[in-house]
Parts: sequence; C-alpha cells; structure tokens
Amino acid sequence: MKKVLTIAGSDSSGGAGIQADIKTITVHGMFALCAVTALTAQNTTGVFGVLNADAAFVSAQIDAVFDDIPPDSVKVGMVSTAPIIEAIAERLIRYRVQKAVVDPVMVSTSGARLLEESALVSLQSKLIPAASLITPNIPEAEILSGMTIASRSDMSAAARKIAAFYKGDILIKGGHLADDASDLLYEGKRDEDIWFPGGRLDSTSTHGTGCTLSSAIACNLAAGMSSREAVAKAKRYITEAIRQAPGFGRGHGPLNHLVTV
Repeated sequence: MKKVLTIAGSDSSGGAGIQADIKTITVHGMFALCAVTALTAQNTTGVFGVLNADAAFVSAQIDAVFDDIPPDSVKVGMVSTAPIIEAIAERLIRYRVQKAVVDPVMVSTSGARLLEESALVSLQSKLIPAASLITPNIPEAEILSGMTIASRSDMSAAARKIAAFYKGDILIKGGHLADDASDLLYEGKRDEDIWFPGGRLDSTSTHGTGCTLSSAIACNLAAGMSSREAVAKAKRYITEAIRQAPGFGRGHGPLNHLVTV
C-alpha cells in the first residue's frame, strides 16, 4: 500500500483541508498521513477563524511521520505563515522528497485570504522550489508571475515567468477564465505546454476542489504515474466528485470524495 502525507490546515466542515485530503487519499486505496498546520473555524459560507500551529510543532509532526512511516509522496496545502512555510521547506529538503505537490493556497473558495502577506516571499523562494509540481489557480498564478491572466496565451506566459524561480511542473487551473475552463500543465524540463480541455460545470459544490485535486495528483504520483498522467486521472476524479456532490450547506458545498476512482 502506498503512503501519502498531507501537510495542511483542518477544515471544521470537512470539505477541504486535511479532511478532504484524507478522504481523497483513502478512496485512492492509499494510507493517509498528516501534519496539521492550522485549525480553522469554517463552513460552506466562509472562514470565521484561523489558529495557526507553532512552526516547531509542524516540524515535529513531519519528523514523526518520516521517522516511522516514510511517505511515497507529499501534498502541501494551507500554510499561512513564513515560519511554517520555511519549516516545511526545510523538511522536504532534509528528507529528499522527490514527489511533493504544493497547492499554493492564498484565498479560500469563499474569498477569505488564508496567506499572510509576509509569507508570500517564503512561499516563492523556499517552499515552491522544494516541490515537484505546483497547482495554482488563476489568481494565485497572477500573484506568483506578477502578470494579469485573461487567456490561454496569458496562462502559458505566466507559467514561464514562474519557471524563472521554479524548475518543476506547473499546473495552472483555468476555472477563473471568463470563457474557458481549461487547465495548463507546463512541464519545465521539456518546456512544453499540455492542455486539459474542460467545460465549466454548473455547480456551487466547489468547496475544497483545490485540496482534492492536489491530493489526487499526489496519490497518482505515488502510484508511479508521470505528471501528465497524474493530472489527467485526478481531473477525471474531481469532475465526477463535483457532479455527484451531496448538496450540503448554504454556500459553496463539498464534493463527493467517495466517487469511484
């Protein structure tokens, strides 16, 4: 059985964060390990409070995992402070993690800012370079690239700007585009664009989509797939999870993580 470590925040409503990650990893037939970076008070309508963990304790959680049950891949989600980000980056390097998916979570689906301004530099300079694949959405890719993204050509240009400080693979999710919802996987080593066409689903059940997608990719990488294979399979999974969403909550509802992989 493959093992996947999620390093992320806790979502009290169960639709995002480590709860979504553990469900996703489990339904992929893998063993989920976790290091909690923050507690949040949230539901489908918004985030009402964030209590960050101590950076040293995040490191202790990661050390405990690697000391006893070393994971086959790692997924990093919500990390909101510079000390936590730097602690995680140091551990990824220390343990020579080869398969690390970083979802640079900056803003929640409901619009709440989850990344402190002072932490952005650490995210760009330390954590992202330690990843093998990152999964920014359009707003996050705009921040990382320093440019406005309004089209496919903009996505391609932004990926290359990000590649100036990051040599791994970049999945820019296109769900925020006005007339398209295609995703771009930029493979840095090949300097190649791989497009995943996607129609926009008419659904408000989008809470935790980024967490779920990045966790599914981490599972597929742990299974030995290439980046493009891992992304393709993960996209099929999350599309079906949105289609079969249970319809919970008054806002952006959770996905159905139990759909067949």
